[in-house]
Amino acid sequence: LEGRVVAITGAANGIGREHALLFATEGAKVVVNDLGGAGDGSGSDASAAQKVVEEIKAAGGEAVAHTEDISSWSGGESLVAAAVDTFGQLDALVNNAGILRDAFIGGMSKDQWDAVIKVHLKGHFVPLRHATDHWKARSKAGDEVKAAVVNTASASGTFMPNPGQVNYGAAKAGIAAMTLVASQELGRYGVRVNGIA
Repeated sequence: LEGRVVAITGAANGIGREHALLFATEGAKVVVNDLGGAGDGSGSDASAAQKVVEEIKAAGGEAVAHTEDISSWSGGESLVAAAVDTFGQLDALVNNAGILRDAFIGGMSKDQWDAVIKVHLKGHFVPLRHATDHWKARSKAGDEVKAAVVNTASASGTFMPNPGQVNYGAAKAGIAAMTLVASQELGRYGVRVNGIA
């Protein structure tokens, strides 16, 4: 991954943070995206992403923080722009951002449903959509694109559904399906698409 550029969503904590640190250790330049909110998506703290950036830099790596909401059209677009403007291009996208708002179906509110679908499903699609524009343009310009996407699905949405997670399970099943479609569509541009669960 030496010299490659990766954008990672939800990269201030947990799995996303570990992705960021590992990519940096392997020589990648990292765009660390995170709103810095709580596990249920409430609140924000711009310093959360910056802390990971400082950790990467302290170890000799290169990184930049991005603290916009990647489920918004402008946030996903600015994530790709942050990679291109700072490091010249984007080679990999790791979609990891997610929240939990668990409730049984009979007690789930509109806000609990909408928030989880927005962060997980739309939050995977929007960065993927804008990254696709970048890779498609490079490919059409004659560049040999060797890019990769890693989407974060879950067993909860595929083969081990969890009671109380109808919103999360539905979003993760959608991400699994999105990954399969994207892998068929983006191969022509030199982009490999995989999912982890």
